[in-house]
Amino acid sequence: MTEAPSPSQRAPRLVEITDDNFDAAVRVQVREDQNRFVAPVLRSLAQAYTNRDTAWPRLLMDGDEAVGFMMLQFDPEEEDPDFQAEIWRLNIDEKHQGKGYGRFAVEGALAEARRRGLSRVTVSWVPGEASPEDFYLGLGFRKTGRVEDSEVIGEIFLD
Repeated sequence: MTEAPSPSQRAPRLVEITDDNFDAAVRVQVREDQNRFVAPVLRSLAQAYTNRDTAWPRLLMDGDEAVGFMMLQFDPEEEDPDFQAEIWRLNIDEKHQGKGYGRFAVEGALAEARRRGLSRVTVSWVPGEASPEDFYLGLGFRKTGRVEDSEVIGEIFLD
């Protein structure tokens, strides 16, 4: 008899949102104190639908469990370089935070940007308690000095 893999043996992965995993995606919930910093997955999926030429929504799975959601915008036609390759959302389910899933998701997003031939990715955040600012800075993003709609814009250059 084969045992189910332990969490450390499973491989997290970013997958396309489909009819089969849609319900799991919309059940991803961040901690209550983080709700003011990131839109719910359902809103993000609606935005992905209205921006389907540029949005890249992905469900973060570990085994059969949805542990997070992320969405990027890839728009090389955008005149403003701060919005050509941008992390729009990163929602790690409250039960799975602090386990490295956020880092994995961002690394996957950066790999996708590299695959597309891009050299820079941006992200924005609202400063404050429970803000993702320290998380992004810890991953190597640096503040650009630009603030749009009260959101700090950070950037990372890809090798």
